[in-house]
Amino acid sequence: MKACEVAVFECMGLKEGETLLIIADEPSREIGYALWEAGKSRGNEAVFVEIIPRRMHGEEPPSSVAELMKLFDVCLIPTSKSMSHTRARKEACKAGTRIATLPGITMDMMERTLAADYKKIEKISKEIAAILTGGKHVHITSPEGTDFYATIEGRDGAPDTGIYHNPGDFGNLPAGEAYIAPLEGKSWGRIVFDGSFAGIGILKDKLVFEVKDGRVVEVQGYGKEFLEEVFEKYGEDARNIAEIGIGTNPKAKIIGEVLEDEKVCGTIHIAIGNNATFGGKVDVPVHLDGVIRNPSLEVDGKKISLDFQSLFL
Repeated sequence: MKACEVAVFECMGLKEGETLLIIADEPSREIGYALWEAGKSRGNEAVFVEIIPRRMHGEEPPSSVAELMKLFDVCLIPTSKSMSHTRARKEACKAGTRIATLPGITMDMMERTLAADYKKIEKISKEIAAILTGGKHVHITSPEGTDFYATIEGRDGAPDTGIYHNPGDFGNLPAGEAYIAPLEGKSWGRIVFDGSFAGIGILKDKLVFEVKDGRVVEVQGYGKEFLEEVFEKYGEDARNIAEIGIGTNPKAKIIGEVLEDEKVCGTIHIAIGNNATFGGKVDVPVHLDGVIRNPSLEVDGKKISLDFQSLFL
């Protein structure tokens, strides 16, 4: 309950007289209900809605729920599949609702990661987002063989700070990353995921993407069958290199839930599929992130330190 109170009142800044909507599904019912209990504990009007679990991260909620989201001041979404990259979430934010999604959240994750120093997370995430915004090209490498290039010129980096107090604010809880949508068709090279991947969990062996002209052209290794099913179901746009993100949360650990995994300090995550919700042009109902351990990052030829953990000591 302490973690729920932090989420509702500190991270979302729910104020007297504001309204709160909680959207959960069956796997997240208990956490959703706890957030609802926290929200109404100070007299706010709070509504709890349960939807049928979506089939994939990025799939839209029912249209009635999408309309409901626009009517509240604050909306928390602890569902088993992410609604972050949906039109419903984007339109609700445009209407002024401030939203945090918590896909795959567990009680342990809430208790641990919501105890982080979010003021420092905010500062670091904004600094990295500014570097991405000012950059033209990125080069990512890793000890396991990642050698990946992408063009980011003209795109804005975004910080996920955990502090969502203004109308239309959006992010994850737990928070802690800076991210950007690379230009479509302008990335190439090899990505070796060795942390985790959405829909697969912790990677027991390497998962390798060969990328050409901004799309995944070949998949090798652990989880290949899952990715082939995704590409067959959602088509060519699911192969789009949608996001590059850098984790900044010192309390996060790789546990097989991408919500937390992608926030681990000093990791990089790269996603495929939808990026229309944060500055890109590909609108497809799937968004899947994979995590790279111990990466190196260069922006326009300059190495960017990812040793954030030491800043929290």
